[in-house]
Amino acid sequence: MASKIIVVGDIHGEWAQLNALIAKKKPDIILQCGDFGWWPKWHNTRTVGTPRGGKKWNQYGLKPGDTKIYWCDGNHEDHWSIKEDLLKTGKFEIMPNVFYQPRGSTLTLPDGRVVLFMGGADSIDKASRHIGIDWYPDEVLTQGDVYCVAKSLKVDIVISHTCTVDMYKALMKTLDPWRQEKGGDPSLWGLQYIFENFRPKFWYFGHFHIFKSESIRGCHWTALDMPQHTGRWWIDLPPRR
Repeated sequence: MASKIIVVGDIHGEWAQLNALIAKKKPDIILQCGDFGWWPKWHNTRTVGTPRGGKKWNQYGLKPGDTKIYWCDGNHEDHWSIKEDLLKTGKFEIMPNVFYQPRGSTLTLPDGRVVLFMGGADSIDKASRHIGIDWYPDEVLTQGDVYCVAKSLKVDIVISHTCTVDMYKALMKTLDPWRQEKGGDPSLWGLQYIFENFRPKFWYFGHFHIFKSESIRGCHWTALDMPQHTGRWWIDLPPRR
């Protein structure tokens, strides 16, 4: 029997919606597109996208059960904790069945397709944030992140937080002025390099908090919303053909 795989947009630590999706759909695997909600030093307070505010939450309130969750970083994560607690130690399983996927890492699905994870993006509201508390300069995709991927790698699917330059241009007509500011992110050019060199069949990302799906030069791409909005924030991964 083929594995059931779901791709999920920004979660921002809203575990209740993700838990409900897992309970209803019972997927074998979830691939998550960043802004997962990794704020391990802020278990007790949060608002959407940041650890600030007064809403109580549980950093480990996620209930994956038998579902394996693979997530990449967005711009709204504690990147210093990712670097010190995950990247330096190599311990990517943050809780049973929940795995952080570093930039440039891959996952081979049960059907043999290779997924490339490329997290990172720029926060357009960083001027109102505080370094080391709710903003980290490590959030932006770097040349080193991009060039570490072996050119010989066969990539079928990309999971990223933001998108390529060409995908952003296609999104422009549906973005409000505030979200259009995300087009100044240098991460887009890094992802454009990934697209040009690896030409995946499918590409999924979040970050813009809208749902849109189109094809460009043989790649079907999908922008996913987040649970707090009315747009579609998850999608079934098409089976291998």
